[in-house]
Amino acid sequence: MVQPEWGKDQLSAGLRTRRQVRGAASHVRGLQAEQAAMAWLLKGGWTILGHRARTRWGEIDLVARQDDLLAFCEVKCRPSYVEAAESLTRHQMRRLANAATALCAAHPDWVCGQMRFDVLLVTADGTVHHIVDAFRPEA
Repeated sequence: MVQPEWGKDQLSAGLRTRRQVRGAASHVRGLQAEQAAMAWLLKGGWTILGHRARTRWGEIDLVARQDDLLAFCEVKCRPSYVEAAESLTRHQMRRLANAATALCAAHPDWVCGQMRFDVLLVTADGTVHHIVDAFRPEA
């Protein structure tokens, strides 16, 4: 993945601090990871129903369907598989569950016989690891 460097180009683009440049670089890496995850799912026979699906509760990176299964997917991009897996917090899990509920209410045609929360981990070399049914919402 592309690693933007600090320099005159960033200053001319309106980015004033190293923190802003790091944030912009993280944003670009996140978009690239989402694209890699989406391509991986499509190759596996999934249909993408939503990308960056926004609700008042937050955003779900990918909403995908395969047969009678709906998956709400969180995409994580980190240098290693372990770092990516450890980066999903309980707060994010609650936010994802609430956002999924809102999306199902807004799109009743998306509701399937089975629904789950998956995590797609994208490592620095672009490898995608799919964690199926990564978590279950707390009751």
